[in-house]
Amino acid sequence: MARNKHPEQTVQLILDTASTLFLQKGYDKTTLQDIINATKLSKGAIYHHFASKEAILIAVVDRMGEFNSSVLAQVRDRKGLTGAEKLREMFRTSMTLSFQGKILHMLPFLIENPKFMALQMQSILGEAAPNYILPILREGIADGSIQAEHPEELSEVLLILSDLWLHPILRPSTPEQVRARCAFFNQLTRQYGFELLDEDLIEAMAEFSRT
Repeated sequence: MARNKHPEQTVQLILDTASTLFLQKGYDKTTLQDIINATKLSKGAIYHHFASKEAILIAVVDRMGEFNSSVLAQVRDRKGLTGAEKLREMFRTSMTLSFQGKILHMLPFLIENPKFMALQMQSILGEAAPNYILPILREGIADGSIQAEHPEELSEVLLILSDLWLHPILRPSTPEQVRARCAFFNQLTRQYGFELLDEDLIEAMAEFSRT
């Protein structure tokens, strides 16, 4: 068999195709054979790069996460903002990416998958909180715009609440319930000197709860 000279292109094709199929059919209803048929690759070519459909899913989510991380890093490293201002911009950008990205449309199919939820928690606690939120909290404490004695713990709680508890797709809710949770979230963070959710963002979340 001829050696594949462009394995990265093959991986890209598999992930692009799988993303489309997961969106169209849902993760559970998409089979490896569907991916094989759509890519016109052999079963061996698929298995050379991915051991299972679940491995493909993880790679799809990771790829989306890499793009989101690059955008969030730009916010984290932006100059001319206080820590509190930067934190608000970080959450607005993160929520916007979540609502606009392909992953949003996959979520109804993924939230029943324990592996996906475990990956979400690993991403929050192992990457997003320490690498993006914690540095901003410390910056805000240093410039006086944020008052927090336990920034590491606060960074984790903020993301767990916003990414899991507040998310209108991960936790289906009525618009009224979404607004009430957002109001409580703002009340909770106010004691640290900031609010993260403005009216436009709250209404966008409430609108998504209708879908």
